[in-house]
Amino acid sequence: MSNERHDNSPPGRAATPAHHPDRYKWIALSNTTIGMLMATINGSILLIALPNIFRGIKLNPLAPSNTSYFLWILMGFLLVTSVLVVSLGRVGDMFGRVRMYTLGFAVFTVFSILLAVTWMTGPAGALWIIVMRIGQGVGGAFLFANSSAIITDAFPADERGLALGINAVAAIGGSFLGLILGGLLAPVQWHLVFLVSVPFGLFGTVWAYAKLRDNGRRVHARIDWTGNITFAVGLVGVLTGIVYGLQPYGGHTMGWTSPFVLACLIGGAAVLVAFVVIELHVDQPMFRLHLFRSRPFAMGNVAALLGALARGGLQFMLIIWLQGIWLPQHGYSFQETPLWAGIYMVPLTVGFLLAGPVSGRLADRFGARPFATAGLVLTGVSFILLQLLPMDFPYPAFAVMLLLVGISMGLFAAPNTSAVMNSLPIDQRGAGAGMLNTFQNSASVLSIGIFFTVIALGLSAELPTALFTGLTAQGVPVASAQAVSHIPPIGSLFAAFLGLNPIKELLGPTVLHQVGAAHARYLTGRSFFPHLISGPFGHGLRLAFDMAAVSCFLGAVFSALRGGQQVATHLTPAAQAESGLGAAAEVAMEEAGAGAATGMTDEELGDGELGGAVVGS
Repeated sequence: MSNERHDNSPPGRAATPAHHPDRYKWIALSNTTIGMLMATINGSILLIALPNIFRGIKLNPLAPSNTSYFLWILMGFLLVTSVLVVSLGRVGDMFGRVRMYTLGFAVFTVFSILLAVTWMTGPAGALWIIVMRIGQGVGGAFLFANSSAIITDAFPADERGLALGINAVAAIGGSFLGLILGGLLAPVQWHLVFLVSVPFGLFGTVWAYAKLRDNGRRVHARIDWTGNITFAVGLVGVLTGIVYGLQPYGGHTMGWTSPFVLACLIGGAAVLVAFVVIELHVDQPMFRLHLFRSRPFAMGNVAALLGALARGGLQFMLIIWLQGIWLPQHGYSFQETPLWAGIYMVPLTVGFLLAGPVSGRLADRFGARPFATAGLVLTGVSFILLQLLPMDFPYPAFAVMLLLVGISMGLFAAPNTSAVMNSLPIDQRGAGAGMLNTFQNSASVLSIGIFFTVIALGLSAELPTALFTGLTAQGVPVASAQAVSHIPPIGSLFAAFLGLNPIKELLGPTVLHQVGAAHARYLTGRSFFPHLISGPFGHGLRLAFDMAAVSCFLGAVFSALRGGQQVATHLTPAAQAESGLGAAAEVAMEEAGAGAATGMTDEELGDGELGGAVVGS
């Protein structure tokens, strides 16, 4: 097979390969899609597997002294990726995006193995998992920071929306696939929820090392250590304050008045202000603030932040709604609810799978603004419609609402990401992608804090009285009922989230024996606790949905202000989406050994096409 190349490319662009000119871009898309799928599955798999993990390490997650372990295991991965993704995107611009991306695959795999061999129990086991999850987060940050830039380098400008749409489908789909995998694997053996990533990590690392190549332009620069350190310290401070703000403090329902939390929030914000000042005065800043002079980049990032702020806590709230209220009232035991919550949320993933690639391709043809803006508006409308459902809803109506949310999220995600990436200079795509991911991940952590706070405040106003009245009506002594009714509301949310019935644990065998067998069965059954929290939870949930809807509508305004874009047209959206998914799948199967050997040389694979930035009009 000839290695001759036709090198008629414009100056500064990679040569177009003589044979199979499209093959490399599908290799890049397939590998980065596997990376996104693996990272996001691991980000959500613990949401369902946490009860089994805490039983495995013999630790009670609802004990006040263990709440911090629960929160850090749950949110540590997201916090680390939020902090590091900008820095690692910038490092990718400097030393090669593929090199940093491959390193991320390897780091993620190593820490997945270390998590899978967890042997300790009690607080030591929890600390081991937290530290290893932080290590996983470092690998995930490498992947998040460089995958979008690699795809942007590999695809021409008029096809990036489709490619980034497929990649976004993997990211969102993985977050919901993780729920189902966690429900299936954790009851068998909780170590499997970490081990499941290892084969994909090993395969992806080798494949990335062997076949991916840097098509971008490297930036030879010094690392901005002052900017990196101040950004990390400031963001860690703010996000740590949010995590500990969810825990009770003194006699307060939550910890927002704690001196430690206030110091983290105020101090972190002050350091971030100092970071901005530093970045405006250094020669080679980590955070390229001048990129915000581009209206498509600036408006796309603000829209992404507001969209993530609206939907970041949505997954948690829907899981609590299903696990803590709806599923037990429909005959599922508390132990079964984590798995079935993941299954009943499948329409959300289906909606995103349907809308992601097609909306990305439509944005390639007609511009991102109408689709991204419509997606945020439709998401806001979906939040309002969800409020019309009763707490004990008919599932078909709930499924339709989830499908609508998924479609609207897919309608926004791919066009917005494509528009932001197309607005970036070729040598700053890693830094720009990292900035976009930082805004989204940080907003997600903030969203979780806001959603939990709003609902916990609603519970604190109504739950104690309802719980005391309900317990005494079933014969529970007044002293015991008084003690149980004053448990922190966040504990009730955590219990529902973990698929646990806290009444059995809180009352204990002695009190349950005193009230008699019939009352004990009712108190620890499927209806008592869900019925008590449904009213207060519903009140807080509707308020949270209102706030999310406002955030979406505000994001839509910024999306509309991004300006029009030059676009190019090729195939119809459906045909291009089908072609892209098929080509990516075919390449992935061949690289895994399912297809025949191609015998292609590196020259024939080519360097991909470096599409120029789409200029905002």
